[in-house]
Amino acid sequence: MLEAEMSHDTWNTSIPKLPKASKITLPEINGVLPFDGVRNPSSRSASSQKIFMTYRTEANGWKPKVGIGESDAEIAVALQALISSELYDLKFQPETVYYTDEDGRSRPYTHDLLLTFRNEHRRMVFVRNEASLNKPNTDRHIAAIVAATPKTSAHDMIVINASDFSRQRRENLFRMHMFAANPDSEADEIVLQVAENTKTIRLMKDLFPKASLSQSRVFASCHRLVARGKLWANLDNVFWEHSRIEVRA
Repeated sequence: MLEAEMSHDTWNTSIPKLPKASKITLPEINGVLPFDGVRNPSSRSASSQKIFMTYRTEANGWKPKVGIGESDAEIAVALQALISSELYDLKFQPETVYYTDEDGRSRPYTHDLLLTFRNEHRRMVFVRNEASLNKPNTDRHIAAIVAATPKTSAHDMIVINASDFSRQRRENLFRMHMFAANPDSEADEIVLQVAENTKTIRLMKDLFPKASLSQSRVFASCHRLVARGKLWANLDNVFWEHSRIEVRA
């Protein structure tokens, strides 16, 4: 085995093909609801990252629940949905449907996410990278999946371009979700008032001497206010004290 590995290193610089690994099955976690998707996507892959996370929704009584994403973009889309005040529930890998491909064969497809909003609207989410979305047959593939999905499962399905979620945007969404999970309504009210009433505010750090709060509370509040749409910041750049912020009209 060692000789085979050394041989691969000397003549082939590509990543060696790894044997298929079994899917990760988490044991019961005290106080955390288990993953309930219809498919466990955690098996080894050379083309995608499998990410485990815990999240809370009103539908689960705000109890933490395990979610498994098949890519960092899929997790980013989930985080963006979770910070919305309009979201009621979110499910990973919610349903498998069978659609007919262009050769007339029946193929399974498991939806990435199911979002349920407070107005009871249910929306499936299809996340793919830009290269995949630009392939000629992708639109037909998506149309076949939509046709195969029962109307009782969701009211509609949206397509998300994973390339719209830069690495920095994904990291900012992670922090926004973390701060949103620890609300501080007093700080948010003070920070928003200062931002609205002070014309000299340009950067996040301009809020620090004007708000009667610690810098850490102001920093966290800015993330929550951006998540709520009360403040604007360019999330494709590092969101920190030197970031430009604006009050949303």
